Amino acid sequence: MDLTERLAAVTTLFEAHKKAPFPDRWRGADVAGFDLVLLDADAAGCVTVWLQNQGLLDDRRWNVLAECEQRLIRVLPELDGYGREYCQRLLDATVLVLEADSR
Repeated sequence: MDLTERLAAVTTLFEAHKKAPFPDRWRGADVAGFDLVLLDADAAGCVTVWLQNQGLLDDRRWNVLAECEQRLIRVLPELDGYGREYCQRLLDATVLVLEADSR
């Protein structure tokens, strides 16, 4: 997948993610030891910067996003239904961003 295709794929996933309401059941809850609101905000912030910079992410944000990826992987098995769908979409966007620049 070239950068143009990757940008389009992440844009599609992230637009759907931004339109989706945060799952109320998980607001303020720790799942697998992580606050889902903060996890969502951290990952979404990094993806937003990557999209705004047309596929570029500074080292600090890349590291934050890589950590978010690992946390999302740990959280997903604990979720069900809508919560899982919501976080899976964010994980999918996160993976696409990270794979664009393997350090």
